[in-house]
Amino acid sequence: MKVTFLGTGTSSGIPMIGCDCKVCSSTNPKDKRLRTSAMISVNDVNIVIDVGPDFRQQMLSNQVKNVDAILITHEHNDHIIGMDDIRPFNFNSGKQMDVYAIERTAIELKDRFKYIFRNEAYPGAPQIRLHIIDPQVSFEISGIKITPIEVMHGRLRIVGFRIGDFTYVTDAKTISLSEMEKIRGSKVLALNALRRKEHHSHLTLQQAIEVVQEIQPDTAYFTHFSHWLATHEELETELPNNIFPAFDNLNIEI
Repeated sequence: MKVTFLGTGTSSGIPMIGCDCKVCSSTNPKDKRLRTSAMISVNDVNIVIDVGPDFRQQMLSNQVKNVDAILITHEHNDHIIGMDDIRPFNFNSGKQMDVYAIERTAIELKDRFKYIFRNEAYPGAPQIRLHIIDPQVSFEISGIKITPIEVMHGRLRIVGFRIGDFTYVTDAKTISLSEMEKIRGSKVLALNALRRKEHHSHLTLQQAIEVVQEIQPDTAYFTHFSHWLATHEELETELPNNIFPAFDNLNIEI
């Protein structure tokens, strides 16, 4: 399995418009962060998690020629608003794109992208086959088992995903003990760590470290950073030995 971190920034990205803080003005390419997304590749099957506003750029930067399915964690704009840019994959494959989401998120997709889902779709609109998933039931894509992980994004119930020995959780604030058990045993955990200061709907850096220490994966990668956190170089020096700051276009093999 190969995992590509397509984007590792929060909803405003880094640099943030109009900001000249040390993170936003950093010349280190690893401090340039698009909105959070990832791609899991197993053999010839590519599964993308979330399609935010930078989806097109992420596909071009990584020279992605095919996507077999898309998993949606939740309906906030920085995770879904790039949906229209799946059209080239429709054109190239001649097939609908399989998109998987919990029921509430699926309803939001249909509302926000009415032109895609109406009975007589607008000519040239993305071709999507929408699958509603039960967050407590695993499912398969091309024989690959996907296990949803329910987490709380503030007061909003959203999902992460476990695929084999890899678990991807973003935008979490709390994770119940029962859902942590689903993650336990993962070799690699990707987890959000927004900033140092307390936030109502995201894990802080210290809280994310505590989650990793509880679950005890072999390795963890933090993602969904805001510019309030630190530069990539600073994070590398202060994180525990088995935790690393992810960066855009990072590839890891599991």
